[in-house]
Amino acid sequence: MLGHSHAMSGAAVGAATLTVAPVVGTTQQVAWVAAWAGFAMLPDLDQRGATVGRLWGPITAVVSTGIGKLARGHRNGTHDALLAPLAFGGVAMLAALHPWASMALLAFAIGIAAKALHFMVPGNAENTWVGNLALSWAAAWWLTDTGHATFTWLPIVVAGGVLVHIAGDALTVGGCPVPFTWMDGKASRYTLGLFKTGAGVETFVLAPGFLIAALVLTYQRTGLSDWWPAVRDAVQAMS
Repeated sequence: MLGHSHAMSGAAVGAATLTVAPVVGTTQQVAWVAAWAGFAMLPDLDQRGATVGRLWGPITAVVSTGIGKLARGHRNGTHDALLAPLAFGGVAMLAALHPWASMALLAFAIGIAAKALHFMVPGNAENTWVGNLALSWAAAWWLTDTGHATFTWLPIVVAGGVLVHIAGDALTVGGCPVPFTWMDGKASRYTLGLFKTGAGVETFVLAPGFLIAALVLTYQRTGLSDWWPAVRDAVQAMS
């Protein structure tokens, strides 16, 4: 699936799970949905030219190159439905132990989501790696209460986002590797083969559907729905 489709599907799942999410308050609810959107693209860190691989210029390029080699290329190790959630979730567990590491991981998720959903963000700063780096860290700084809060739920979202990505790719013709078979460089693959990556059904049906679901569910299930009357009244007062 295309990058923005992965991000939208992740956001939709994040919004749908808000009623059972271990988060309190609008700020953490927004962080929860944003993190799902970002981490739903994490498996593509095995490809230097992918959105996530280009996110922060040379920083993510180096990381992506290393992960690509360990994973034996694109859609192999990082798309293993058993190992990938455990591996990425394990890294997230370590990050969640310290406020700054937690903030860095959240900034990464926000940066990925902003890059993938750039058409929804005013301006173009999120498309440049320096601008994206600054914006995502600023947002994470705010969401983590100026770097003092840790989000213990990050491993859940990381593992969940990875699984959402893998499920999406399993729908496409390219499919995903059968767990463990990629290790010898001769991965067996499974796929539902419903469409090719970037096909019309993805671009014009799935992606918009995920976006609408994410927006509606986020509005309904967070404190954002309480903010709207105040915003509306303020706009009317100025008119």
